[in-house]
This record gives sequence, structure tokens and C-alpha cells, in this order.
Amino acid sequence: MRLTVFTPTYNRRELLTRAYNSLAKQTVKDFEWLIVDDGSDDNTEDAVKNWIDEGIIRIRYVYRENGGKMRAHNTGCDIARTELFVCLDSDDYFVNTAVEELLEAYDKASHSNQTGKPLGGVVAHKGCTDEKLLGNKSFPDVEYSTLYGLYLKGFSGETTLMYKTEVLKRFPFPEIEGEKYVPEDYIYDKIDEVCVLAVLPRIITVCEITDSGYTESVKALKHENVNAFYLFYEQRAFITPPGLLKLKYLARYIIYAKRSNRPIFAGSRLGSLNLLAGCIYAGFLLLLNKE
Repeated sequence: MRLTVFTPTYNRRELLTRAYNSLAKQTVKDFEWLIVDDGSDDNTEDAVKNWIDEGIIRIRYVYRENGGKMRAHNTGCDIARTELFVCLDSDDYFVNTAVEELLEAYDKASHSNQTGKPLGGVVAHKGCTDEKLLGNKSFPDVEYSTLYGLYLKGFSGETTLMYKTEVLKRFPFPEIEGEKYVPEDYIYDKIDEVCVLAVLPRIITVCEITDSGYTESVKALKHENVNAFYLFYEQRAFITPPGLLKLKYLARYIIYAKRSNRPIFAGSRLGSLNLLAGCIYAGFLLLLNKE
């Protein structure tokens, strides 16, 4: 097996059926479906046992106490035993050729990468259907890029990310006491420092979402995970090139430094930027009621 398809789940038994059906239809089955159950009480395990008995695909099921997606992700990476690793959320599903296309793109890029940085994996599109992108703009016309580099070049949308498992093992999500969420880009930004991704401009994952309650759910995540968002905004403020976007991240950094009771700039790698504090304080005031 070359690929781990990792799915963290919490009380998503019904939705998991759709994910399973999509994996059972894959044109290439050189993968193991690793399900990390984050404390479900909806008999998810019974459904998984039935799928295992069908014998169509390889499945490994692990149950753990509820600790949030990021802890489940760390568990999945720790126990993965394949070269490559991709996350398929419990409310998403793969197009039938997903595994085949990801592996082919990785193998092709492994032989043609001349960027000077190691190849870390493949980035592909996510769609709201198998033909319509989930987002406003497709990837720029490049063969290799860091993930954040795609967004800085104008990409706007959601992605499917397949990484080398050894890379993910090097960069686990921080496990913060009392918090259950860390922005995924916090880790992906760190990975960007050491490798590039092959760009696959194809919809690989489909996510049928609704906008109902989305804004409020994001606000709740930020309210409940202030230390995680502090770390994320501090990092983004540091790595983003000079410009308006950098000022926005600096403003958010100030907000979450205050909310997490941390000194502003002191002890941070942003310390050398403290002369900008006055410039962004107005942005801080404007953002205060939007976060």
C-alpha cells in the first residue's frame, strides 16, 4: 500500500457511508482507509465493521476519546504505515479516479522536480461538485508551489492535500490544553518552509456544504481556541510579504495576543516589527468587532 486515506470522524455515521462508497469505487485501490473515531456515540464502529466484512477496500478503525480533529490527525499520522497520506473529511467524498490521479501526479513530479526544494506531496482542487470548484479562482499556471504561495498568487478556494507521511510526522499539530482546534494552515505554513507541492488542477474531493451557520461556527472556533489562533496569526504576520495583507495579520495578531493574555511583540519573533504597532492599531479597533 502506498497511500493512507485518513478520515477523522465524530458522530458522522450516516455521512461516512458516502465517503465509503466513493472509496469502494476507486479505479486504483492501492490505499488503506484509516478512520480515527474521535469519541463517537452513534455506533460508527458497527457501520465500519460491516464495511470491513465486505472486503472491498482495506480499512483500519481506531477509537479515541474526544479531543478534536487536530488530535485525531496527530493520531492518524503517528500510526500511518504508508509512504503518502491524504485527509478525506467525513462529510466529503472522492471522485472515482482520485487515488489514481494523486499517485500519478506524485510519481510524475518526483522525476521532474527541479525547484531546488524537496517534493512534499500534491495539491489538487476541492469542488462543490465534481465539475464546479469550491471557491472563486483556480490554481495559477504553475507546476510546483508552496500552498500559501498559491493563495498569494491569487488562488481562492479549497484544496485536497496529499503529503509524504514522513513530512506530516515532522510537523504535528500543537495540542493546547482546553482547546480542540488549530487552523490547519498553521502546520501547512511550516511545511511550506521545507518542501514544495506538485500542483494538480483537477477536482479530487467533493464537499457538498451549505452556508447555513458558517459565519457563526467560525466565530465560535475563534472564541474557543484563542491560543491556537494567536499562534496562527503570529506566524502569518511574520511570513506574509509587506503589504495590506501583512497589516491585517498583524492586527489580528494583536487581537489574539490580548485575548490569550500574552504580551504584544515581547517574546515573539515579531518583536522587530513593533514600530508598526501604531500603524495598525486603527485596524485592530476595526477588527475587534469582526473576529
